[in-house]
Amino acid sequence: MTSKPVRDYASIARDYALDVVEGRILACKWTKAACQRHLDDLARSTSEEFPWVFDPAKAAKPCRFVELLPHTKGKWARNHELHVLSPWQIFVTVVVFGWVHRETGKRRFRSVYVEVPRKNGKSSWLSGLALYMLTADGEEGAEVYSAATTRDQAKIVFSASQQMARKSPDLRKATGLEVGAHNINVLRTGSKFEALSAEGETLDGLNTHFGAIDELHAHKKRDVFDVIETSMGSREQPLLWSITTAGSDRAGICYEQRTYVTKILNDVLSRHDGLGYKIEGARASDESYFGIIYTIDDGDAWDNPAVWAKANPNIGVSVFADYLASLCRKAQETPSAVNNFLTKHLDQWVNADVAWMDMRAWDKCADLTLSDAQFEQSECVLAFDLASKIDLAARMQLFEREIDDRKHYYAFGRYYLPESAVDESNNSQYEGWVRENRIETTEGNIIDFDAIEDEAQDLVSRFTVREVAYDPFQATQFSTQMAAKGFQMVEMRPTVLNFSEPMKQLEALVLDGRFHHDGDPILSWAVSNVVCHYDKKDNIYPTKEKPENKIDPLVALLMALGRVITAPITTRSVYEDEGIFSF
Repeated sequence: MTSKPVRDYASIARDYALDVVEGRILACKWTKAACQRHLDDLARSTSEEFPWVFDPAKAAKPCRFVELLPHTKGKWARNHELHVLSPWQIFVTVVVFGWVHRETGKRRFRSVYVEVPRKNGKSSWLSGLALYMLTADGEEGAEVYSAATTRDQAKIVFSASQQMARKSPDLRKATGLEVGAHNINVLRTGSKFEALSAEGETLDGLNTHFGAIDELHAHKKRDVFDVIETSMGSREQPLLWSITTAGSDRAGICYEQRTYVTKILNDVLSRHDGLGYKIEGARASDESYFGIIYTIDDGDAWDNPAVWAKANPNIGVSVFADYLASLCRKAQETPSAVNNFLTKHLDQWVNADVAWMDMRAWDKCADLTLSDAQFEQSECVLAFDLASKIDLAARMQLFEREIDDRKHYYAFGRYYLPESAVDESNNSQYEGWVRENRIETTEGNIIDFDAIEDEAQDLVSRFTVREVAYDPFQATQFSTQMAAKGFQMVEMRPTVLNFSEPMKQLEALVLDGRFHHDGDPILSWAVSNVVCHYDKKDNIYPTKEKPENKIDPLVALLMALGRVITAPITTRSVYEDEGIFSF
């Protein structure tokens, strides 16, 4: 095994960023935004007012370290080859380690999120960085952890680091590295590297310097992530590095982090007129968080080989077009394989494992400027799914408008949970949705239906509520009291006969761009959870794969849409709503 020449990593990173932004390297909008951010920061760093500077030496050090480590699998290990970082890996590494505070010299970025498909060399790269943080980052008593929900997953990164260390006698000699069965230690600095999982005895008492979380999308709970993140408080320049493919759980910690990254990257896009893309979604500024996402763009056909390179930066190196083509053919012929191809090889977030809704089309229906205040005094249908007093209840309000002789539908949701359900739930998003006033909590451990009735009564002064659809299960008293208050109550039992046509209509409306929502994350989550099954007569019905994958908001929407299909709402034209013919 021989060494190799030192490369100019900072220049490679800059050239990569330029090639991406200027279109010489095929990339999606999120990758372009991450690259543009680095170029912007290089320009800003010439000003003393910008607190961060780029240090090429610090940027190069971890790159050089990883490239001195041996491969542990496949033909490269068989040929005793050392790692060679691809330009995209160099770019990410250089950006994360090269930006430091102008005065203290400490690292700028504390959190890293990298989303990239399988076979792009992410795990071995992360294993090498973990060894770097253990031995060469200059941290006394460094605690490095490979963290996951299961022991086997946590050991993937750790085991690769073990093998690299065992095959690197010079590294062990230079650092005093000792490789054990369950940990790697540097005795002279009191540093250690271990694999952690939620299956272990305890995750308390950590003092993390570097946390490596591989396949964050697989984390059904946020416990491990939160423990690692909160254990970094006493370190001067800790680093939490999450790397993952896409998944299907939009209520999990992974999608939460991804959403935050897109907000940061949207902020970059907004400064450059979108870099040729339509700017969609919220924005955020966070100088301590670096994120990059490799995927295909909205509107790209997933079965088009010409776009696969956007999602696979290592194409031609560790992942090959013929391999992707074979998986694509399988997906084309086997519908159940489509989602696996989309998530694992094109980094597309999907819904459940067997898809119903095209979530990209659904997301395009979001209009963040929408509010129910725009529909004051308009006629609407309400629908309630109150199937349980101890879990999520949903109210859906549906309006209809006519635009260019075509009917468009506008939905606004309201959701209810007992306080105890929020505290005890495994859904990491509930607390955030409560803070955003998307969910109304009621005291105790059961939902207070009286509070729901009172809110419904308040709507009467603002809208013309034509009727209220409800599932009679566990709602007899609720419907009786609502009827006593003057509401026209309509039973709508959750049957195939009642739900098949609204499901088909909703899907068609979404694909046609005639359904609109305000970006409601709870409704989107519920839609993403839906699995539909066709019977012999091609009827469909919404189901879910897991109890925690709630679909109540979608059920309420289908109830409302079902009533509108049965008896259309009295519509007003957009000209009337704008007051154009008011004199």
